[in-house]
Amino acid sequence: MNKIILTGGAGFIGSNFLKTIASNQTDTEFVVVDALTYAGHYSTIEQEIKTHPHLSFKKIDIRNNHEVEELFKNDRYSGLIHFAAESHVDNSITNPNTFVETNVLGTLNLLNAAINLGEPGFRFCHISTDEVYGELKENEPAFTEEHPLSPNSPYSASKASADLLVRSYNQTYGLDTVITRSSNNYGPFQFPEKLIPLMIEKALKNQKLPVYGDGKNIRDWIYVDDHNEGVWKAYKKGVSGQVYNLGGGTELRNIQIIQSILELLEKPIDLIEYVEDRKGHDWRYAMDFSKAHKELGFSPKMDFRQGLKKTLNWYKENQAIESSR
Repeated sequence: MNKIILTGGAGFIGSNFLKTIASNQTDTEFVVVDALTYAGHYSTIEQEIKTHPHLSFKKIDIRNNHEVEELFKNDRYSGLIHFAAESHVDNSITNPNTFVETNVLGTLNLLNAAINLGEPGFRFCHISTDEVYGELKENEPAFTEEHPLSPNSPYSASKASADLLVRSYNQTYGLDTVITRSSNNYGPFQFPEKLIPLMIEKALKNQKLPVYGDGKNIRDWIYVDDHNEGVWKAYKKGVSGQVYNLGGGTELRNIQIIQSILELLEKPIDLIEYVEDRKGHDWRYAMDFSKAHKELGFSPKMDFRQGLKKTLNWYKENQAIESSR
């Protein structure tokens, strides 16, 4: 039986991957690895781990090289899907060291362990972000995989650094790698520090909703399940050494998102409060995912309005859980 390491499997995107993809792949063992920091909770995946014999969990900090080496030393694996990362831009501005430690050194530890494993056919699938490309102006064409890396925040710089390390291990050591870069994810189980869950949480409590600058920055949005379908397709079918953009095809201004949340929750528009803009705030992201569509058969399916309603309903039903975190 194939055995795949799933790093960051208790976080937002990783836990959704576990629930919608890994749980159904009964011919493959998945070893979930997570440090269980503030944004990752075992309770999120506990039911899946307990009810599916092909799923297991190990508490491991990828920054700790000894722990990573022990993980690889005690078993044989056919691949690794690397979701684990520090990902909140605001936090990277105030504490960039943590982002380099986790996103760069943590990835390096995993890459070294992978080549030392020496397992034929081992695949390393690295999950990255559109932010490594920098920003687009209003009418510029969407990012392709050939767009130069031009990160503007410590977060995106750390992810770009990890991407380049993954590429280098493919080129130098022949490690079988694929990289996926996605647009902004949204959906259930996201820690309420990112735009959509933060605004939902505050609106439900009738608190002010802080909006950076004029709120007109543009992001491309993808529902988390669509993203994870793309990740799995890239892991299974992607060409070694290649990068695949996974976009949602939904460009919206931040203020449009917030207005939609207030409308769906039937909350007053005057809850919006404009605040000082974030340092180095990228203006626009947009993803051209035609390569992933052509080579992997990837296409996002979730309509944004429907996905937002599903997300809102989940947060309304789980307010007590989220408030305790």
